[in-house]
Amino acid sequence: MSEPTRNFAEESAAFQKIWLESMTRLMQAACLFPPDSAPPELIREIRNGILRALGETWNEFLRSPQFQENMKQWMDSAIAFRKLSNNFMVRVRKEMQAPSRDDIDTILLNVRHMETRILDRMEELSDRIEELSERSAAANSSSGGSAAAGRDSPARNAPRRRTGKKTNQSRSP
Repeated sequence: MSEPTRNFAEESAAFQKIWLESMTRLMQAACLFPPDSAPPELIREIRNGILRALGETWNEFLRSPQFQENMKQWMDSAIAFRKLSNNFMVRVRKEMQAPSRDDIDTILLNVRHMETRILDRMEELSDRIEELSERSAAANSSSGGSAAAGRDSPARNAPRRRTGKKTNQSRSP
């Protein structure tokens, strides 16, 4: 007999042994009841015995080296298949000259960085415009212009968006 066939036969025999023991325990649990107990109590005892026997049997089965080895082989095969399919899809995208997921993620990250830089620069420019408007209003009021004209200027009354980021106010325009 070849080696894989012998291994399969041994594993099958071990599996059959576990199930035979399980069924034996189930029957023993079902028959262990006092003859004078009431039927509902009898049913509860049978159910509890069956569940206890099944729990013990499954615990033995799931902790058995054969089961754990088979699960390890299955997980290794699943991981290998996933890697193989990912590599295949990368090759297909490359042959079709389509962008990969990494390319798209890189582009999105760069766009976010540009957006942040543009918004920061716009806030700096807004602060500089406000500073210039205040200087202009101060110059108009000190040169004899009306104070009402400086207060009603559109740049002074325009709503501003604050990000909470402090800018360097010491720069001159």
